[in-house]
Amino acid sequence: MTNLSVNLNKVALIRNTRNIGIPSITKMAKICIDAGAKGITVHPRPDQRHIRPRDVYDLVEVVQDVEFNIEGNPLEVSFMEIVRRVKPTQCTLVPDTPDTFTSDSGWDLTKDQERLIPIIEELHSLGSRVSLFMDADVAQVSLVPDTGAERIELYTEPYATAFREDKDLAATWQQFADAAQKAQALGLGVNAGHDLNLDNLAKFCTIPHILEVSIGHALTAEALEMGFHNTVKAYLEILN
Repeated sequence: MTNLSVNLNKVALIRNTRNIGIPSITKMAKICIDAGAKGITVHPRPDQRHIRPRDVYDLVEVVQDVEFNIEGNPLEVSFMEIVRRVKPTQCTLVPDTPDTFTSDSGWDLTKDQERLIPIIEELHSLGSRVSLFMDADVAQVSLVPDTGAERIELYTEPYATAFREDKDLAATWQQFADAAQKAQALGLGVNAGHDLNLDNLAKFCTIPHILEVSIGHALTAEALEMGFHNTVKAYLEILN
């Protein structure tokens, strides 16, 4: 079974449009966990446009029985300060710049491998599993074991676009399947995320042995119609 980790960034984005604390990040996390989600994901960015450091700290008690996945760029001082304090189950390292609109590419390990190795070693010393956000590029995936990371998270926007536009879908899906297979052959676990939704998830997860999907934007939009509890259940029905 593929686990579902619910990304709460867009819940925080709505909350931040007012100063009255609703919707509550911790309450929404509890709803998702009660519905069966196996993890909660947050991506605190330096500009605090959605998840803020206080949210991360408040979630620690809520996520005791599920995986807590914190995403972000480890080259940012503020991100590492949060991670050192929280010691999450999993830390997903993403090469975002501070002005990035949303995560839009994986690591180029021909350039960044040496910078990541000591960071990954530190994260391991904190007790966190490390996943690297990667494009579906077999050559790049082949470099991951040398960093010490245990998993990759495949950046799935190209697959979601191919599915939505019904263009080159078979070839794009195969590219992701090849990257996943390569990672698994190297002993890496494979996660996935970005623009996965109730329509495109089932086909994507015909790729064998996807361990976890992290979904936030689409799930939050769908929950406006279905409610968070029912939406999480709908995702779990697909993943089961």
